[in-house]
Amino acid sequence: MSVFYKQLFMPTISIIIPTLNEATNIQRLLPHLQQYGQGKIKEIIVSDGGSNDGTLNFAKDLGAMTHQAATSGRGAQLAAAAALASSEILYFVHADTIPPSSYVQDIHDALDRGYDFGCYRYRFDSTQLVLKINAWFTRFPFMWCRGGDQSLFITRTFYDKIGGFDATQNIMEDFDIILRGKKQGGRFRIMPKNVLVSDRKYHYNSYLRVNIANLIIFNMWRLGYEPATLKRTYYKLIRHPKNAT
Repeated sequence: MSVFYKQLFMPTISIIIPTLNEATNIQRLLPHLQQYGQGKIKEIIVSDGGSNDGTLNFAKDLGAMTHQAATSGRGAQLAAAAALASSEILYFVHADTIPPSSYVQDIHDALDRGYDFGCYRYRFDSTQLVLKINAWFTRFPFMWCRGGDQSLFITRTFYDKIGGFDATQNIMEDFDIILRGKKQGGRFRIMPKNVLVSDRKYHYNSYLRVNIANLIIFNMWRLGYEPATLKRTYYKLIRHPKNAT
């Protein structure tokens, strides 16, 4: 089959973006996704957790579907938006992440090779050596190297099979769905390209503080702490850009 016909019959993708006061980032991300969508983006759904900075208005103006989630928290926002999506391929992207311009072809190539779900490596939009070292580790398959910033693609069939995003998970939803997918035999692909990720947390916290907080929360999650406890502990350990004054 020629490349033209192969591209013609590639399934469409629904892109889902969870937001909370992401007006600036959404104005950068949506045009990028649309520009490089290759005509295969069925819809972009921005699922908001209660923004007061005009995020949803900007998203609408840029042509995205918008959804006001009943509950704030990424797990709930992602689960609700996924239920609205109409494509066989779902692609979850954080608002402060920029996928490669080849993202549509990358996802289709991975699925053609028999993978059920997967993500990218990442690099920070920073020249700091320590952040380059952090990013370098995202090429490895260990769970502690994962994170929602790497974005996540998954077939609808496999998403439904594993129960989708857990709406009770508000900061570890990405780890949770990947772990459940692997336990149920899903083939997981780490694509050998980088998404570009904001380094904004490091503007308000030291490198050491962020990574200690990540380690503590990761281990609490593995030990089975309740999602509300994880979120409360995390925001005691670091200052998040949206909450910093």
